[in-house]
This record gives sequence, C-alpha cells and structure tokens, in this order.
Amino acid sequence: MAELEFEVTDGVGTILLNRPERKNAFTLAMLEQWVRIIEDARTDDAIRVLVVTGAGGAFCSGVDLGVFDDETRTPLTDKTLLTDRVHRIAYALEDFDKPVIAAVDGVAVGAGMDFALMADLRVASASARFSEGYVRVGLVPGDGGCYLLPRLVGMSRSLELLWTGDWVAADEAERIGLVNHVYPDDEFARRTREFAAKLAAGPPLALRTIKRATYQSSRTDLRTALDLISSHQAVIQSTRDSAEALTAFREKRKAVFEGR
Repeated sequence: MAELEFEVTDGVGTILLNRPERKNAFTLAMLEQWVRIIEDARTDDAIRVLVVTGAGGAFCSGVDLGVFDDETRTPLTDKTLLTDRVHRIAYALEDFDKPVIAAVDGVAVGAGMDFALMADLRVASASARFSEGYVRVGLVPGDGGCYLLPRLVGMSRSLELLWTGDWVAADEAERIGLVNHVYPDDEFARRTREFAAKLAAGPPLALRTIKRATYQSSRTDLRTALDLISSHQAVIQSTRDSAEALTAFREKRKAVFEGR
C-alpha cells in the first residue's frame, strides 16, 4: 500500500495521504512525491483542480517524529530539513495557479494544519478538528502557520490559536473563516467530489487567471491591480473558451471548455 496515492478523475487530481495508522503523519519520501505531483500537475491540462486529503478519518498529524531521530542533528540540519524539504510544498503551491482544495476529514494538527492552510480553499467533515499544536511541544509553527493563518482569520485570533494550540472544531472553523464549507461525515466524500467537479467544469484559463490576479492584488495597490487585470482580461477574451462561454450563454446550454 502506497503511503501517498494520486489519481485523476474528470479533471480533478486527488492526493491521498495514506498512513492511517499514523494519522497520515508524513515522511520525507512522501514530501518528495507530493512535490513532484504538484509540479507535474501544474502543466498537465488534464488536471484542472487539485484536492489534498487523508485516509482513515484523519487529514494529517504533521511530521513523523522518526524523521528527527538522528544523533547527528544540529540546528543547521534542522533548519535545512525545513527549508530544503518540508517547505518545498509551500513553494510548489505558490507556483501552482490552479484551484487547490484541502479536504479535511478528522484531525489536522501542526504541519498538517499548515498544509491545509496552504490550499486555496478548505472543506471539512463535521468531525474535523484543527490545531496548530506546536506550542504544546515547545516549538514554533514550522510550515507557514504564522504567515498563512492571520491572512485567513485575522491577527489576534491567529495569535490566540498559535499561542494556545487549542483545538478548533469544524463548525467554529467555518464561523471564523478557516474553512469554506462543512459537510456531514456521511456525505463528506461525495460533497467534496461535487465541489471539486464544479470548479473543474469552469473555464480553466479564467480560473487560473483569477487565482493569479487575486493573490497578486493582495500584495499591491489598487491602480497596479487594475492595470494588471486589464491585461489579463484582454488575453482571456481572445481565447476559445471565452467565445464558447458566451455562445453557451446565448444558447442557454452548458459550456464545454478546452482550456484554450
């Protein structure tokens, strides 16, 4: 049984963390495969949406602590492990301009929560729980929590969650904007597939451009953002997908997009 599995169905690529006996704690080998999948999916036109989820009623419990069982460890090797191995997921996703959904069923703790935060959208089962958790073992968030969490739920709420390591239940996570949707446990897999399929059925070039423009706009001023989007709009309007969308709208039918 592979510890990380990947399949593509109807435009949706699904990464499955598959170590249920360890609540999907990740190994370095899993990280390497995870990065390769993201990098390959970036230029694969058959993949329009990426979903990351976990097996066995858990999302991810963070790093497998066995990774750090090394008598030769030093502060430098610990830093290098993060920057050269673990952080590659964040870097790969920053370059990935297709929609990414974290489907959280069960616990997402420590680096597992950080990985969920790296996605564009998060959906959760009703029994899902989130915790940064690092502080409970005397550590600081190592995988982007201090950067990503305030951008979702605000500074003061983030500091509380980071300082306490408290658990956040699914309904509370939805209330504070940590997740987009909460689905009943027995409907979670189906509702997640339907949500991903809805995005995958959209015009892929427009979706990718919207994602790029939204993240770019969050880091710049209004005038620059509007100038940028005018260029994006001109390019998108020249595509076959844009023409198909307009034709389908006029003909009152569902558009079929090619990604061109």
